[in-house]
Amino acid sequence: MNFEGKTAIVTGAARGIGLEIARTLAAGGAALVLVDVLEDALQAAADSLAGAASVRACAVDVTDEAAVERMIDEVVEQTGRIDILVNNAGITRDDLLLRMDADEWDTVLRVNLKGTFLMTKHAARYMVRQKGGRIVNLASVSGLVGNPGQANYSASKAGVVGFTRTVARELARKNITCNAVAPGFIDTEMTRVLSDKAKENALAAIPMKRMGEAADVARAVAFLASDDAAYVTGHVLPVDGGMAP
Repeated sequence: MNFEGKTAIVTGAARGIGLEIARTLAAGGAALVLVDVLEDALQAAADSLAGAASVRACAVDVTDEAAVERMIDEVVEQTGRIDILVNNAGITRDDLLLRMDADEWDTVLRVNLKGTFLMTKHAARYMVRQKGGRIVNLASVSGLVGNPGQANYSASKAGVVGFTRTVARELARKNITCNAVAPGFIDTEMTRVLSDKAKENALAAIPMKRMGEAADVARAVAFLASDDAAYVTGHVLPVDGGMAP
């Protein structure tokens, strides 16, 4: 897919799925803006993408509206436009409902849902002015079917699904698409810390009987960010080996 001449912002881009998404967009010629709170890892990620059209590393907390707005303004000042926004930043704080405290709930909702809202709100203002853009949000199979021990995470990702569909309707007439990708169990640092029993249970629930790879998600994101998906909006694409019904 061709992304030459386009500027793409990817949040949570320091590692894992976010970094793989950045690599895939860079391979298509996109100029990259990598956003993360992990400064050292973010710089390492930027260095690893030195062959891209251009790479900017922005250490920004996506839950801080003033910082988000300032970063978006600076990107437009430097590049002239924002063509693609990928809201990938997300965290987990797993616990069973009866043991989950309010901080575990609030922290996950703040990063996963509020962060997606803030980045979209401020990037979309420029997309509206330029009469076009692509927004791709990272949901999760947990937000589609639920997952024990993840009431906070599942709620945040279900919120991303509803947010995606609403934004798609609001911005469609401005030639801006908004879609989501809902990964299942993907082999990343987030899933590698699971216990052997948890991994066994996860694999049992996957019809394809294997975890996915970050590249599987990245390719789906790239499609939705491309001109090939110009008439696709409000869609949630599971990348989960068949888990979602």
